[in-house]
Order: sequence, then C-alpha cells, then structure tokens
Amino acid sequence: MRIATWNINSVRLRLPTVLSFLQDHAPDVLCLQETKTEDQHFPAEALAEAGYTHQTIRGQKSYNGVAVVSRVPFTESDTRDWCGKSDCRHQAVRLDCGIELHNFYVPAGGDEPDPAVNDKFAHKLAFLDEMVEWFGSARSGKDPMVLVGDLNIAPLEHDVWSHKQLLKVVSHTPVEVEALARVQGGLGWIDAVRHFVPETEKLYSWWSYRSRDWEAADKGRRLDHVWVTEPLKPRLKSAAVVKAMRGGEKPSDHAPVIVELD
Repeated sequence: MRIATWNINSVRLRLPTVLSFLQDHAPDVLCLQETKTEDQHFPAEALAEAGYTHQTIRGQKSYNGVAVVSRVPFTESDTRDWCGKSDCRHQAVRLDCGIELHNFYVPAGGDEPDPAVNDKFAHKLAFLDEMVEWFGSARSGKDPMVLVGDLNIAPLEHDVWSHKQLLKVVSHTPVEVEALARVQGGLGWIDAVRHFVPETEKLYSWWSYRSRDWEAADKGRRLDHVWVTEPLKPRLKSAAVVKAMRGGEKPSDHAPVIVELD
C-alpha cells in the first residue's frame, strides 16, 4: 500500500498537477492539505475518473481544507475540530485493511515565534498540545495507525537548510520542535521517512516561492511528514519525497511524500 501526503496549496488550481502525479506514481491513498475550496467545488468527479472513487472532503473557502482520496475503501473514523475551531485541519479514516489514517494540517503559526504577541503562534502550540492530550487518552501506540500531513515543523537539524539561521524562524524554533516531539513521543510514532533516510542527510519537502531559483538555492525545510505506530514499523518498505513535483507550471511550494507499506 502506497500512501501519499501533499500540501497542494489549492486543489482546483493544481488539479492537472495532481492528476499527473496520480498517473505517474499511483499511490493507493492520497491525503491533501490546504485544498482551499468548499466541498461543493472540490474536483471530486475528476479524481473519481482517475480511479480515486473513495473520498472524504473537509473544505472551506480560500483557506485550509483537507481531503483523502483513495483507490481502496475506507470508512470515516474520529475526525475532530481542534482548539474549538471549525477550520478543517484534520480527518481520520479507517482503511478496510484495518489501519486508521490521520490527515493533519497543523497551523503555520505566523511570523513571530512568541505566543504572547502572536495569536497564530499561540494557536499552533495549543493545537500540538491538544494532539498530545487526545492521542494519549483516545488511542494506543499498539493500534496500527498512520499519521500524515503538513505538520508545519521541521524538527531535525538537517530538516532545514541552515539549523543555525532558522532557530528563531517559525517552523524550526526549539519550542515548536519540543512540542512536536511530545506529539511523536506520546504514542511512540516512527518517522517513516527518516526510517530510510539518515538524520545526518539533508531532506526537505518545502521550498519557498520567494526563491527565484528554488532548486539551485535548495533552501528547503521538511514540513511534511508520515508517521506510523510500532505495529506497522516492520511493514515499512520505502519512502520518498517527490521533489520533481515542486517544479513545473504553477507548482505547490510543497512536494508530495510517499510511504509504501507491505
């Protein structure tokens, strides 16, 4: 089973890119974030025609939004609103094989890494705290689960182009990294991509639009993640960031990440 996650930054704008990705890489399940469209405008028919007939959508106009589209059947599970906000940042489905899959779009957190002066950063930290609390009380690390999404944090030194220069930049600050570590450690989640790629190796999934030649500069961050619980660790077969999808016409600033399970 191949599970992909991708912050698509407007699914309607980038539908041809999504369809091309599905044709070339054939994931069984695709989890999207930042779809930026209300449910009635989601391109459900086009994705169904591509073979992804099983769909669940949570969208809103212009902002946020998540979706799961799949070639394999699933039932909706324990989808939640977090921090008392109905802002379409989470979905949960149970695949017919028994795996529960969580699709997250964690708040970006704005520009100032100080919750006292930046409500967006405070929201991000509260969101992560609530993830720790909920998973700790409602789930067990013994359950076969996959967590994917744009978590908006690059936790490791080599998940960013310059650890030293980004320590005070939102997405790599110590307070965010520590908060994400609490989420990951709560159920003993395994970082499925770093399972295959050593922590000493640079690895990114996001490159800013502000860089004119993003590929040559290669000033990226690894914001997009796939985690699995311990029962699925022996089932991990491969992982990849499909960097080529960051290029082309009107690309998302994120590249998709694929993990394959046996």
